[in-house]
Amino acid sequence: MRIMEAFKKRWRSEGGYRQFLVIAFPLILSTGALSVQHFVDRMFLSWYSLEAIAAAMPAGMLNFCVMSLFVGTAGYVNTFVAQYFGADQKHRIGPAVWQGVYVSALGGFGIMLLAPFSETIFRLVGHEANIRQLETEYFRILCLGAGPMIASTALAGFFSGRGRTWPVMWVNIMATGVNLLLDYILVFGSWGFPEMGIRGAGIATVLSGVFSLLVYIPLVCRPLHDEKYHTLRGWRFEKDLFVRLLRFGFPSGVQFFLDISGFTVFVLLIGRLGTVSLAATNIALNISTLSFLPMIGSSIAISVLVGQYLGKNRPEMATTSVYSGFHLTFAYMSVIALAYLFVPELFVLPFVAGADAADFKEIYSLTVLLLRFVAVYSIFDTMNLVFASAIKGAGDTRYVMFAIVIASVLVLVTPTYLGVIVMGWGVMASWINVSAYVIVLSIIFLIRFQGGKWKSMRVIETRDV
Repeated sequence: MRIMEAFKKRWRSEGGYRQFLVIAFPLILSTGALSVQHFVDRMFLSWYSLEAIAAAMPAGMLNFCVMSLFVGTAGYVNTFVAQYFGADQKHRIGPAVWQGVYVSALGGFGIMLLAPFSETIFRLVGHEANIRQLETEYFRILCLGAGPMIASTALAGFFSGRGRTWPVMWVNIMATGVNLLLDYILVFGSWGFPEMGIRGAGIATVLSGVFSLLVYIPLVCRPLHDEKYHTLRGWRFEKDLFVRLLRFGFPSGVQFFLDISGFTVFVLLIGRLGTVSLAATNIALNISTLSFLPMIGSSIAISVLVGQYLGKNRPEMATTSVYSGFHLTFAYMSVIALAYLFVPELFVLPFVAGADAADFKEIYSLTVLLLRFVAVYSIFDTMNLVFASAIKGAGDTRYVMFAIVIASVLVLVTPTYLGVIVMGWGVMASWINVSAYVIVLSIIFLIRFQGGKWKSMRVIETRDV
């Protein structure tokens, strides 16, 4: 009874469960739609061929790894918008968003320059020749279409930073629908289109990113928004604001880059153990996005609430909102983790449905086993995402960046390299490293959050606070 009374009180209070869910729920659905997109995309490729599913994760992760540097930087517009909104400096929101668009343009152009070197990159990785060819094709296509995806992240910050998250949800759901439809048509060659396999999956991903950008532009630039937030008249490049976005956002981008890099190197090293280990690892990581990506929505909501309350100079309410988000996110993740432990077959079966049963038997068994690891580290990943997002929402991005650097090198990449290349250990030892990496990070960020230094930080001009 006391538990229910405490829940009701926390639900109604400022910074409580209800306020968190108002912002987080559309973002959870939004990132949940992205998890469905990744899941179905990989499922189609597993139906198409084992080589396609084995190649998709390394190439896709390497592309996202490079792109994450700019996604993390441009996406940090979200925190600027939140703090400006909380400080009632609404006319500064449009200019902040535009600086993120300029970061996106630079990032998209830089990533396009990698496309001609795709074959060389994957030759150095050392995977089997047939896998390497597919990785090269997929990576090249994704590099050519990175710009619109990064720009969409910056424009989404205009809505999420103000706590208006429903437009973000609807854009992502529509883009997911576009991606899945094009996936089916282009991968298998339906409705008169040629069968393109993994190349079709890459084209579908790029076109869905273009779709998102084309939808966001008119939404952000509405006359009402321009009048209140200067979303059109604030288009000019502002050196001071741009530099400040880089000062706080670039470490966030580097952190994102290094985090993804660690997992990318992990997957690439696993590829040296053979197609079965690589395919099973790819599927297990892909299944984990069903839990991970919705948590990203929760973490964005936590950053927004922290930013808004710090903009209002109310750090105590920022703390309350973080713990509210943690309680609900932890409850969700616990349910998913139990499902990974007790009914892992439920998640693997979709990949088996359209695949050759004989070829998939060994992969199926290994994937079920790897989901036990996912169940364990997912619980700690809740702490990792929630408390890292909280201090990033204040501007404590350099600490997060350095923590990722140290943990990635010492706990994930180096031990995995030594285990796979030097010691010749199998896939299990590598997955122990992944689990340890997530657990170490969760403890680091919890300690930093409880230390409270973030409460005095701001990313907006001090005269506006």
